[in-house]
Order: sequence, then C-alpha cells, then structure tokens
Amino acid sequence: MALRVALLGCGHFGRFHALKAAKAPRVEFIGLHDADPARAAAIAAECGVPALAAEEAIARADAVIVAAPTRFHGSLGRQVLAAGRHLFLEKPIAGTLAEAEHLAALALAAGKVLQVGHIERFSAAFRAVRQAPAGGTALHWEAVRAAPFRPRSLDVSVVLDLMIHDIDLVLALAGEAPTTVEATGARVMSDHADFAVARLGFSGGRSATITASRISLAMERRLRVLGTEGEMSVDFLGRSLAVLRRGGAEAVATMPGYGIDRGGWTDHDSLEAEQAGFVAACLDGVPPEVGAAEGIAALKVALAVEAAIG
Repeated sequence: MALRVALLGCGHFGRFHALKAAKAPRVEFIGLHDADPARAAAIAAECGVPALAAEEAIARADAVIVAAPTRFHGSLGRQVLAAGRHLFLEKPIAGTLAEAEHLAALALAAGKVLQVGHIERFSAAFRAVRQAPAGGTALHWEAVRAAPFRPRSLDVSVVLDLMIHDIDLVLALAGEAPTTVEATGARVMSDHADFAVARLGFSGGRSATITASRISLAMERRLRVLGTEGEMSVDFLGRSLAVLRRGGAEAVATMPGYGIDRGGWTDHDSLEAEQAGFVAACLDGVPPEVGAAEGIAALKVALAVEAAIG
C-alpha cells in the first residue's frame, strides 16, 4: 500500500522534501503547492508531479507535508487535519503555543498522525551520541550551532530557526523540561534576534547552555556533555566523538583509571529517514519519533528564550 503524499510549501527546504517524497518507498507523491506559482511549477516539473491549489493537494492526499513559513503552520495545519489527513509539520510546530496545542488537540480528536520536523533526531550523529558510553551521570550540556549569514528564514529569530534544533536534542537527553530559562541575544541583520545564548536549569542542579548564531564567521556545530565521571565531546561537522570516562580504552596518563573512547559515524540521509518515519507512522501505526508533545516542548522553551531576550 502506498501513502498518497502532498507538499505545501516549496521554498529552500520544501524543495528537498519534494525531491525525497518523489522517490520514497511506499509513497505516491501526488502533487505540491506553493504561494509562488512559478516556484511551484518549477519544483513540480523537477519532481514529475502537478502543481495544485492547496485545497486540491489536501483533498487528493492521505498525508500532507507542510514546509511553508512558520507563520502559516497554524492555518495550513488546521486545513490538513480538518480534512482528515495525516500531517507532517516542519519545525517549529507553530509560531505560538496556542496554535501548537490546538493542532495537537485536532490531531488527537481526528486520530491522525502529527509529526514535527525536528530532523536532528534522525541524524546518524545524534544516534551515535545516544549509543556512546556515558561519562557518568550527565550534569551539564553545552551546544553550539553557528553559520554565516544567509538572507533566508529571516521571518523568525535564530531561536526558532536554528537554536530549536539543539533545544529539542537537549530536552531529549535531559528527559524533562527545564525549570528556569535565561537568555541573551540581539538583532544584527534582521528584525529578529540573529544570535542567542540560552541558559537552562533542570531538576537536581543540572543545566545547559545553548548558543546559536546565523551571523558567524564560519560553520560550527558542537556538543559537550559534562558528567560525574568525565565528559563527551562531539564535533558534528568533523564527525568525531570522544568520551573521557572511567575505564575508557585510551589511557590518560594524568588520570589513572580513566581513558578515552573515540568514535564517529557514517552519515545517512536524515531527511529520508525522517520521511520514512512519517510514512511508517501513517501506514503501520508506529508512534512518530517526534510527535506533537515533543514539538510543543521544544516550542515552549524556544518562546521562553525569546521572551528572556526581550
């Protein structure tokens, strides 16, 4: 059985969704829509599907991917769920908490899948982090995500654009919502914060620092986890991971009994894996890796960070 999938929103990332859906197993990609007819026609031709009105795309589909700008997530999501279709919403789940909770309630009432596009959950890198030997109990997380300025996705702050990825990952690793949120940030090239540093407090004295910038000199993606026995250091761009811990393989002369376990990963197509998870949720009833609850949890923290920046 093939899942009939439509796409709403053919911007930079929407195009990638279209190209993947056009070749995905167990998917019949039935068409796409974009507010820009010329853009829709170009991407439709590239994928060999028709460009459709939004209403027609939803009506023809079993499931709809919404990759439109964040401000349209609430209205488009409601249309999709009201039509009784499964829904994949790119991150963030919505622009406001009220919209997000309304979409979650609609999906629950309709018995439909609502998956949120936190793609990093599907990356080989994050899976390697979760499988790595622990350096004791984690007490602090430090995440950095930085990129040079590009004039896109400027309708939202760097918090909803970039930081929300690492907010979601830290929440997944911490296993709970933070009890405190503090932040610093500033507008530099847009009408919204272009860099931000968030400080999250968790129960038991645990904490996290998350830095995001879209005005940096160079690309940077790192994660550091400090624990009761040592630390984990991850360079996502360099595809390297090292854990300093008691009993580690590579002895540390100055720390008797401690050693370093080194590892890495082979990248796979995270978007392909994410779409496959959505298809499995729709056709097989497998719970989505990132559902409405996870999308709302990340959005709550992101909005708290924005509020703290002011």
